[in-house]
Amino acid sequence: MTNIIIAAGVALIFVMVGTPVWIRIVNRLGYGQMIRDEGPEAHLTKRGTPTMGGTVFIVGSLVGYAAAHLFTGNAPTVSGILVLFLMTGLGLVGFVDDYIKVFKQRSLGLRSGAKMIGIILVGVVFAVASLNFPNGYDITPADPHLSFLRDFGPSIGPYLFVVWALLLIAAMSNGVNLTDGLDGLAAGPAGMVLAAYVIIGNWQLRNSCYDFALAPNCYSVRDPLDLAVVAAAVLGGVFGFLWWNAPPAKIFMGDTGSLALGGVLVGLAILTRTQFLLAILCGLIVMITLSVMIQVGGFKLTGKRVFKMAPLQHHFELSGWAETTIVVRFWLMSALFVAIGIGLFYLEWMPKK
Repeated sequence: MTNIIIAAGVALIFVMVGTPVWIRIVNRLGYGQMIRDEGPEAHLTKRGTPTMGGTVFIVGSLVGYAAAHLFTGNAPTVSGILVLFLMTGLGLVGFVDDYIKVFKQRSLGLRSGAKMIGIILVGVVFAVASLNFPNGYDITPADPHLSFLRDFGPSIGPYLFVVWALLLIAAMSNGVNLTDGLDGLAAGPAGMVLAAYVIIGNWQLRNSCYDFALAPNCYSVRDPLDLAVVAAAVLGGVFGFLWWNAPPAKIFMGDTGSLALGGVLVGLAILTRTQFLLAILCGLIVMITLSVMIQVGGFKLTGKRVFKMAPLQHHFELSGWAETTIVVRFWLMSALFVAIGIGLFYLEWMPKK
């Protein structure tokens, strides 16, 4: 538990203090956010707001994780390093995208094909590596099975597993990117899901099949404690960033942050064997992503728009809701989804009488 607290605390302080420094650097370099002309008119006032803020909480998370292991003397695990690699790798892809936006003053940034290639390369390395590096019990960080609250069904094999992991990574990273359309809207729900994974990792540690002699409903997860430490480090970083990103935002996370957050959430879900549970925990992100799919599909089929604008948060903006009202209400919805997910996780574990 000590390393969880240290990871979260160090990351929180680092990002709280480091974000204003990054804001000054970005302002000095002139790296302000580009705003699409077809978006809500109210967003035009945000043009020039410092961006690429995800850089700060990515670095803060890495510092928090390293500090926790340095102070406790515990060695980092393969599972923890893999999730941090996925987060940092996708963050780097997002950083290149953001840099092109602000340097070339092009609101669309990196070409979609180039961005997808970057996501695939990072995702393949993560997925392949996660099926290797067995521990003393011959357990690898991931397993070629689908999972909900734990692994279920027959193995899908390593090749299909890699494809499945890539689908999850692409879907979630783009889902967080779509959610990041209002001040604090992505960071708040992501922080709640990360808090859930701190609980899940700690619970899996206390009910490990290898530490508790195959107790009923135990978990065959390789490094549950270190995954909780990773979640705590990123949680501290995200909450420190949210202090400056809450409405009215002093800085945006950009694709640097949104792709990184999508990556760390999927990495935690795959390695804690809770892949489908992630869809419930991230219910708000799923709902916003579906609104874009419905809008595009409905327009292609009928020529009419289902929403005034997609993603969903912009529909409510154009309906007259204040930005802060939308953000707070969506946060409440996200908290409900996380509570349902944690409730399901606990109820599945409860010993049956």
